[in-house]
Amino acid sequence: MTSNRIEVWHERALPSGPERLKFETVLRGSLLPILFWAGVACFVYLVYNPLVAVVLGGLFALSFIVGFGLRRRARHSVRCSVHGALSGVLDKSMIGF
Repeated sequence: MTSNRIEVWHERALPSGPERLKFETVLRGSLLPILFWAGVACFVYLVYNPLVAVVLGGLFALSFIVGFGLRRRARHSVRCSVHGALSGVLDKSMIGF
């Protein structure tokens, strides 16, 4: 832990325990990847073929399902698994950019 985080904790600026995140907060934090991949899907749909956009969406859905399953297997709650799977897919998909 950094000394700054310890000082903030001692001043009671941090919450005393975990706080629930709303789904809108997760989406707002992931707005750039969502807009990027929506733009890629629209471009692929218009330039190449609608089937290519469906395949891209299928890869996204498959990644989400695998992430959700791994989190549920690790005994996370359903809510935590949904948030984590969505954030994980968007985070990992933006690594090259």
